[in-house]
Amino acid sequence: MIEIKNLTKKFGSTISLDDVTVEFNKNDSIALMGANGAGKTTLIRSILGYYHPDSGSVLIDGLDPIKERQDVLKNISFVPQLPPPIKLSIDELIQYVEVSASVKRETILHYANEMKLDIKTNIKKSFFKLSGGMKQKLLIAISLAQKSEIIIFDEPTANLDPKARDDFYRLLEGKQQDKVLLFVTHRLEEVESLVNREVYMDMGKVVSDERI
Repeated sequence: MIEIKNLTKKFGSTISLDDVTVEFNKNDSIALMGANGAGKTTLIRSILGYYHPDSGSVLIDGLDPIKERQDVLKNISFVPQLPPPIKLSIDELIQYVEVSASVKRETILHYANEMKLDIKTNIKKSFFKLSGGMKQKLLIAISLAQKSEIIIFDEPTANLDPKARDDFYRLLEGKQQDKVLLFVTHRLEEVESLVNREVYMDMGKVVSDERI
């Protein structure tokens, strides 16, 4: 589903990705690990079509995420480590997702409820003004409601309290089939029961790729 070949990405004289070749396929549930600056975020942004490679290629189901980005993103859910500065209210954001991703409001509200997020009380509040934990819960609810075949979580529990983390991982149990789940994480112990593959990056390279 995700095919990366000889991918190199530079920022000035700094090499962020150094000739990376890796594939992520259906039923892969991956913990992507490595120190800050290892290249993890650059790899994710390349998959999402945010960055143009200096050399090499990225294909998502055979599609180029830059040239065919709209089609690629239809099948990817992404929860970033830092929630984007969305100025829409919760209600407006849900309406936008309903229209743009053909997701039912009831499904988003279901997952928000499972994450213990009080939507009704906060429905008119600006997403931008929510607490970090509330933003993350809503983004997680939206990502799960989309039922994408590729779901990417970049440190998704960074803003969550322990109970909310438990709720998040509980919701993911059993959802690995026929999907790619990719967790960028520093907490391997949290995702250990969910992943079947551990990929380590260092200095822009994949230095270890093990199935477990």
